[in-house]
Amino acid sequence: MNHGYYAENAKVFKALCDENRLMILEMLQSGEKCACILLEKLVITQPTLSHHMKVLLKSGIVTPRKEGKWTHYSINESGSRYAVELLERLTKVTASDVTEQEECK
Repeated sequence: MNHGYYAENAKVFKALCDENRLMILEMLQSGEKCACILLEKLVITQPTLSHHMKVLLKSGIVTPRKEGKWTHYSINESGSRYAVELLERLTKVTASDVTEQEECK
């Protein structure tokens, strides 16, 4: 087993397991948003937003664009597509998996 592979993929699921991050993703569905807008709508502190954005950026699902003192965020289409494919790959049951079931002893 390649633990680095699993550690990288876990970042995708970590990004999706927080209600604030889910709200951020929902807000970004309609297009790029400035951090100031996200702060306003979420009613959280700037350090808290920074933490959530760091997790989303590490997952590859969100991408930043710096403009002056503010950062603008948007959904990264390839990162989003990868997250969907990863979930499908991890939850797909294949015929070989069914026939190779191990039994407890």
